[in-house]
Amino acid sequence: MRVGVPREIKPDEYRVGLTPTAVREYVAHGHEVVVEMGAGDGAGYSDALYKRAGATVLPGAEDVFASAELIVKVKEPQAPEWARLNSRHILFTYLHLAPDPAQADGLLASGCAAIAYETVTDPQGGLPLLAPMSEVAGRIAVFSAGETLLKHNGGMGLLISGVPGVPPARVLVLGGGVVGMNAARMAAGLGAEVVIVERSIPRMRELDNMFQGRILTRYSTQDAVEEEILRADVVIGAVLTAGASAPTMIRRADLSRMKPGSVLVDVSIDQGGCFETSRPTTHKDPTYTVDGVVHYCVANMPGAAPRTSSEALVHATLPFGLLLADHGLDALKANRHLAKGLNVLKGQVTHPAVAEALGRTFVDPYGAWA
Repeated sequence: MRVGVPREIKPDEYRVGLTPTAVREYVAHGHEVVVEMGAGDGAGYSDALYKRAGATVLPGAEDVFASAELIVKVKEPQAPEWARLNSRHILFTYLHLAPDPAQADGLLASGCAAIAYETVTDPQGGLPLLAPMSEVAGRIAVFSAGETLLKHNGGMGLLISGVPGVPPARVLVLGGGVVGMNAARMAAGLGAEVVIVERSIPRMRELDNMFQGRILTRYSTQDAVEEEILRADVVIGAVLTAGASAPTMIRRADLSRMKPGSVLVDVSIDQGGCFETSRPTTHKDPTYTVDGVVHYCVANMPGAAPRTSSEALVHATLPFGLLLADHGLDALKANRHLAKGLNVLKGQVTHPAVAEALGRTFVDPYGAWA
């Protein structure tokens, strides 16, 4: 199969779908790889490295899409990319379709098969292709929160770690999954006071054992969230329902009761955000303030560390990508977990949570949900 790697065109996105090391693996499997000129520059991978790994470097995205059958990306396709897709393409990337009906319409109209990293599962019920970027995003969220707390960035002027004799920031993490655990790890490591609100009691036990009393856990109720946001200097939103829109955890009316200059970091923004006042921002213009509370809602946080993020992502996606290259869509018949990544096929929505969020009819062509 011919595998294509276009350059990412989402603002401030410097990751790349395949590293030169991954290209070499595809070539070893007998596949041909075409890479858009400059696709890896932002992550530190030159065209020469791709050529050395066995790829053909093409001058533009149009050439890559026209030449390849399997398109491997990082972020959801942008409008110019929808127009380049057709029914012979398999698209393998993050999609986050639930809050993005325009993208969904574009993919449905193209007739392509679109497989979303964020809904591929594993035998334990986890999301193995979302996990590495969740790890990066959770860690970056704390560094970004610490910067945003500084006065010149709009925050209250609080040092997240404190100093001897001066208390540190209190960091509230909403959700104890991969993002939340990594955020808590970074915040606790910096010396912050950390509280995780989580609805799974077994997960709270895991977190308590993991951190050995260095963080507090609370069962997620409306009362707990309302109490904790009033005490928090930073709130990190890290809630996820696979394929669906993120639940709203903080309402506009809550903001006026929070500390002036406190910071909300919405890591769930790719799925619509978990704060009512969230809207996507960029690395170049990351924050805005509502009712005295600073919002940090960058929609591609891991893109700020493209070298680390690209390598971590490729390590996770490579086995699944090779299955698709080796077997095409027949790979979905053999692998139920990969089949759950299929969101769109030939103009139909094929993931139940995505269909519900978009108000579309759900079909199950490979029996992944039977």
